[in-house]
Amino acid sequence: MTERLRILVTGAAGLVGAEVTARLVAAGHRVTALVHNQPAVIRNDGTPLEPDAVTCLPGDVTKPRLGLPEAAYQALVADGLDRIVHCAAITDFGLPDEVYQAVNVDGTAHVLELARAGGVPLVHVGTAYVCGERDGLIRETELDEGQRLANAYEESKFRAETLVHKAQADGVRAAIVRPSIVVGDERTGVVRDYKNIYVVLKLATEGKVRSIPGQYEARLDLVPVDYVADIITEVTHRFEEAAGRTFHAVGAPLTLRDFSDVMAEYPPFHVPRFVPPTSFDAQRLPRRERAYYERVMTLYESYFRRRMRFDDSHTADLATRRPPADGQDFLRALIDHCLETGYLGAPPADATEVLARLNMTGPDGTSAASGAGPAASDVNGAGR
Repeated sequence: MTERLRILVTGAAGLVGAEVTARLVAAGHRVTALVHNQPAVIRNDGTPLEPDAVTCLPGDVTKPRLGLPEAAYQALVADGLDRIVHCAAITDFGLPDEVYQAVNVDGTAHVLELARAGGVPLVHVGTAYVCGERDGLIRETELDEGQRLANAYEESKFRAETLVHKAQADGVRAAIVRPSIVVGDERTGVVRDYKNIYVVLKLATEGKVRSIPGQYEARLDLVPVDYVADIITEVTHRFEEAAGRTFHAVGAPLTLRDFSDVMAEYPPFHVPRFVPPTSFDAQRLPRRERAYYERVMTLYESYFRRRMRFDDSHTADLATRRPPADGQDFLRALIDHCLETGYLGAPPADATEVLARLNMTGPDGTSAASGAGPAASDVNGAGR
């Protein structure tokens, strides 16, 4: 890069946002990181960015003007931002609808206001799962195809992307990146936060959930966090080529049969049985397993019957990097890292203790299942 850009990254303390911020800083750009509760930007491998490498700006995307004092907001506008990279979102499942509205929808609206005010190009990070429960080929050019959206998270990201499209029609220049299910590093499997599919993997391999409603031919698309960050960074750098287009940042899809086959390679693991949804009856599960199913697995089960494939033609045309070629090898790398760190191992005998260790139960005993979504949580401009 020869041009030094002034870039605002929202959600800069989240899993994806931190990796994007690190790449932009390394390229020599002046990066302002909008953060919420965290004073530093911590990378996926646990290393913090040097305080003098990035300007951390406390804010809150759920509030008008990003929760900034008037002077700070006007300074962003006046300082001549060259790009906004909007990573801030909440991806946890099972939360009240108003939380998704505030963070994912209203937060995007507030970012679009800044983009309009300053005439700033926007890179919006959405999710490939705005496709909802459609099967077959999902094209980057598609959004509203009358699909059924499976949960409030998907609905909020669909509404957010719709706002971006409407803003484009009104003159805001934007590009959209849609990651699938964001997981660990492609080569090492390292991941900072054990969320989304990791929760399911833990419950299944420890035998806490032995029967899951799903189809063995259903597909899960896992994408390395480093690949997602590379795509977002490249779209940011090459915005003139990317403007007006949508880019799927997706991996090598795995069928549930692939998952089962890989898990069977690890002797200590229990391998869950996928039962056709029409034959599955939660009331027939043992009491303890039914508790895990009702409090955790119901948040995920629609992903175990989808049979989509994500087109990434735009991404292939623009990007210099491609996703993992072998989904099973990538899954092995993720599992090996979980074993090395002790995330996957012998569970405690008590169910309450297990749920607490999984961060599934809040202090009042209610379910707090988190990280169930296709991307790691970047809450209120910061991530948690």
